[in-house]
Amino acid sequence: MHNLSKSCKLIKFAPVDSLPEAEADFLDETFDVVAINYTDDGLEEYVGYAPLDFNEQEFKQRIKKYNYSLPQFHTEFLESKNWLKENVIKFAPFEIGAFLIYGIHETSCPKTDKIPVQVYAATAFGSEHQTTKMCLTAISELHKEINTPQKILDMGTGSGILSIAAAKIWHKEPKIIAADIDEESVDVTANNAVTNNVETNITSLLSDGYTNQQIKKAAPYDLIFANILANPLKAMSKDAYCSLKDGGCYLISGFIDNQEQDIIKHHQECGFKLLKIYRNENWRAALLQK
Repeated sequence: MHNLSKSCKLIKFAPVDSLPEAEADFLDETFDVVAINYTDDGLEEYVGYAPLDFNEQEFKQRIKKYNYSLPQFHTEFLESKNWLKENVIKFAPFEIGAFLIYGIHETSCPKTDKIPVQVYAATAFGSEHQTTKMCLTAISELHKEINTPQKILDMGTGSGILSIAAAKIWHKEPKIIAADIDEESVDVTANNAVTNNVETNITSLLSDGYTNQQIKKAAPYDLIFANILANPLKAMSKDAYCSLKDGGCYLISGFIDNQEQDIIKHHQECGFKLLKIYRNENWRAALLQK
């Protein structure tokens, strides 16, 4: 992982529907860490973490040189003795479904009769987001309704929270691939798996969708998670369908109320059957079956 223990500059971009791939790659190459926050209306809000010597004028010149189209941004100074502990991971423990989720900053596990999951979770990884909570609820229900899945794919794993929850609730029986396009996310997931003693169950992989050969070789899966956003869900729907066993379940989230009908229709046209819709404020999740 990156060294996050120093003061730094935050470059905050205005929310957008989505960034072109070239622009997103440009941000990843420019900054030490790139976080993506999601607004309540489903927009992407990019935040770059840069060293104190970051030169805003040079950054603007590079944008102009490559003719990139980036949203407006402003720069803030973040003073911290420990950026990791003080500015990223602090969130109150919360119970959802069969689980208790708490941060790595907690000195001990809160008292609970739930399954504890301890995570380092940067803003980019959404561990307290409505979509994550709906997915954890769905996993809790699936545990009661289906046989233990032997192979699980967590596409767009973020902090690895869904993979860890699945490994724990099914008593470390499934073999799980946790994939993400973001290298920092892959590192965080691997670290969180170790923290929760499920590292032998979870393989954390860097992958742009289903392109990684390990993902292809491990198919078909009994269960796939995809807590991402509407456009990537649609783009990956056929790959997800082909990667599932007959009768396998596909848990998707990251879309909002006015996208629900389009997302469900799109997946039904791919061959999926809708089992259940989950709702939390204006965010949605859906459980599908092949």
